[in-house]
Amino acid sequence: MDSTETERFDTSRFEASRNRLASLAYRLLGSAADAEDAVQDAFLHWQAADRQRIKVPEAWLTRVVTNLCLDRLRSARTRRERTAGAWLPEPLLDGDPMLGPADSFEQRESVSLAVLTLMERLSPLERAVYVLREAFSHSHAEIAEILDITESASQQHLHRARRRITAARRGGEVDPASARRVVEEFLAAAASGRTARLVALLTDDATLISDGAGLAEKLLWYDTPQRIAAVVRAGFKPTPAKRRFAGGTPAIYYARVNGAPAVLFVIVDRVVVAVTFDITGDKIATIRGVAAPALLVRLTEAWRQHDPDPPLISQW
Repeated sequence: MDSTETERFDTSRFEASRNRLASLAYRLLGSAADAEDAVQDAFLHWQAADRQRIKVPEAWLTRVVTNLCLDRLRSARTRRERTAGAWLPEPLLDGDPMLGPADSFEQRESVSLAVLTLMERLSPLERAVYVLREAFSHSHAEIAEILDITESASQQHLHRARRRITAARRGGEVDPASARRVVEEFLAAAASGRTARLVALLTDDATLISDGAGLAEKLLWYDTPQRIAAVVRAGFKPTPAKRRFAGGTPAIYYARVNGAPAVLFVIVDRVVVAVTFDITGDKIATIRGVAAPALLVRLTEAWRQHDPDPPLISQW
């Protein structure tokens, strides 16, 4: 091969791994935008490397991306943002390649908004070991080489990560049809103002987390069914001021986001609010409301390529 053909071949080898690397970075960072940046930085490392000496490109790229993500997680700016209480994972529409792999329960769970949030309680190394093992099935020997730690340390990090996530985790997989029914009932109760029905659809220890329409400096937390019902009822009640702020009159669609049921407020083809639900049994355990425009860019792009069912509410 001449130099141009070699460059094309090496670029194609990188591109063949791009989706997997982006999925790894998203699980580590909880942000699609940051994951894309990390993968692009990895591409620059790949271009600058002596590629003839890289025996297993996938392993080399996995190590580079993982360590780039760890650098981001350890940065002072990231720590400030995430400890300030103003951070939520970036939601992604089901079918987004950044959510793969999704063959096993562990792989699907590792990319849920619930687990991405819980992973904030882990150290960067614990988070990396957990993702590499649970989502990508790397052996402890492989993880040790990627992170430059011992196999024993990898096993210890995984044990601590699993313990912390399991202790805080709520429920398991729920039948999609049952989950949709619960969410549709909840939406109908919110739209009609039946707060007693809203309360009945919530677990006793339910939590609502909102970014305050993207305006709040810190996340808004509500943790009693009665308070959540009141906040949801007020939030779902349309007003001219809310429509002006949103930039129009949204339609409300049912969707699946990060493997969980959700409702999306959509104006024309732009998602302006995403509300996701964690279901336990036949009740709602957690509601997350995301309206910060920066967190809805990729979701909106995917929505524009999506063929949704008719809206649950055509004009909010």
